[in-house]
Amino acid sequence: MLREAVSGVVKLHGYIQSRTDARVRDYPLMHSPVQMTTILLAYIAFAVYAGPRLMANRKPFGLNRAMIIYNLSMVLLNAFIVYEFMMSGWATTFTWRCDLVDTTTSPQALRMVRVAWLFYFSKFIELLDTVFFVLRKKQSQITFLHVFHHSFMPWTWWWGVTLTPAGGMGSFHAMVNATVHVIMYSYYGLSAAGPRFQKYLWWKKYMTAIQLIQFILVSIHISQYYFMERCDYQVPLWIHLIWMYGFFFFFLFSNFWVQAYIKGNRLPIANQKPKQNGSTNESMTVMRNGKHCENGNSKHANGNIVMGKVKNI
Repeated sequence: MLREAVSGVVKLHGYIQSRTDARVRDYPLMHSPVQMTTILLAYIAFAVYAGPRLMANRKPFGLNRAMIIYNLSMVLLNAFIVYEFMMSGWATTFTWRCDLVDTTTSPQALRMVRVAWLFYFSKFIELLDTVFFVLRKKQSQITFLHVFHHSFMPWTWWWGVTLTPAGGMGSFHAMVNATVHVIMYSYYGLSAAGPRFQKYLWWKKYMTAIQLIQFILVSIHISQYYFMERCDYQVPLWIHLIWMYGFFFFFLFSNFWVQAYIKGNRLPIANQKPKQNGSTNESMTVMRNGKHCENGNSKHANGNIVMGKVKNI
């Protein structure tokens, strides 16, 4: 029984390697799914179990300078990714409709392969978002959705880059996501810089609107596939998954918008002053990647991951 199971795993591993696009096979973390899956499992274990217990009897680290450098670096990295996506097709030869996967070795195709891998690799860098939360003892901000998003995104993108590195219309959501991250990491950098920059963060509530616009754009673009008379996109499964992903997160952020800005359940307290750690002493805190939580209201114990309802994200 065990021998058959091992044999099946070996065959699956061999099949995956045989299907891996030759243009991306030698890139870091692309040789097999074992490496990236191990990293992501270790990340989950650290975020949920090891990290909180490591910090349980320690004072939170003051990491403002490191966070400023990190956020600025992420702004520059995501801006570069957006530029490369534009130059490798979206601002040059793509039709913005049924753009197929480019299987050639042309300079433009190889450029798209490189930026697709760079976007994938940037998701591992973004795991530092959670590391900063743990070291600063902000465990209430590490919700189930936060951990799920940070682990699920790079795991799924490994398969996309493996099979379709020059992803055609399937790469649009990555370009949009990188654009949003330029804006969001700019916000986080200003927030970490201290209270003297709080006056420049008046656009805080529009962060959710930016996220909603992202999901609308992605859903509209990918939905074209279902109304075209003919579109021979090589891996239709990616189309369906992108559409479901966009719809799922649009629902979550729409719910937050209603709760916060229509029903007023999470509007900030106007007479409270900002703290020194780069965050604000308000009832609502904007988390990385657009997720939100309520300070002091998230249910957690001994630093365990928050398993609240969607409205507490």
